[in-house]
Amino acid sequence: MSDAMKSVGIARMIERPNTKQFIRELFKDFMEFHGDRLFADDGAIVGGIASFEGTPVTVVGIQKGHTLEENLKCNFGAPNPEGYRKALRLMKQAEKFHRPVITLINTAGAFCGIGAEERGQGEAIAKNLLEMSRLKTPIISIFIGEGGSGGALALAVGDTVWMLEHGMYSVLSPEGFASILWRDSSRVAEAADLMKMTSGHLLENHVVDRVFKEPEEGLEHNLSYTTDQLREALRETIPELMEMEQKELLQKRYERFRKFGEYAE
Repeated sequence: MSDAMKSVGIARMIERPNTKQFIRELFKDFMEFHGDRLFADDGAIVGGIASFEGTPVTVVGIQKGHTLEENLKCNFGAPNPEGYRKALRLMKQAEKFHRPVITLINTAGAFCGIGAEERGQGEAIAKNLLEMSRLKTPIISIFIGEGGSGGALALAVGDTVWMLEHGMYSVLSPEGFASILWRDSSRVAEAADLMKMTSGHLLENHVVDRVFKEPEEGLEHNLSYTTDQLREALRETIPELMEMEQKELLQKRYERFRKFGEYAE
């Protein structure tokens, strides 16, 4: 098995800590909010207000379960449009009170069912991209597991984007790549290597800004090993972004994403 495919497998492990576990480790006094005020509440998106070392923050993340029952409640981490609209509602609220936004991303992709399409899945994702690009408060996006296509990007337009060592981020799965490009699903490991979807490649290509080590025994056995690193990074980064002039914050965010074309050249 290639190193890339090994990381993909680790990112997908059902035992891997989920958004709610990271929230419990990193933040205090978390109060979850529900609903998008348009259609329903989506269990695949968890969000609310919390405290990080005395600083009020808004936390939004994509939730996966550890059991079949839990995964049915959160749709296996595949958000519907109402989930993205709930996330945006919370981010706009954070903007109003100038709270920093921290997003936690772990999804194979947005839900692609008929109902999701009927309720405007593409529009919901596109609106998040637009509104996050001009949100007048700091955004820190953290990939804690899988990052699949627009379903992940909808929460990843951050001033700084971080990833755990065995996180991944790509336009589609390696299985999808192999099936579409070669019509041969057995070449999935080769596809994972070519896609450069793991943390080392993404850091090298400036898609993510920082990578955090995971314990050798597995994140599920020692979550604090990684959350201690994240806590220190948040302790440094939140004040830096909060002190930045609004115009400078938005300009730097714009420049961060515009540079992708230059890196591709």
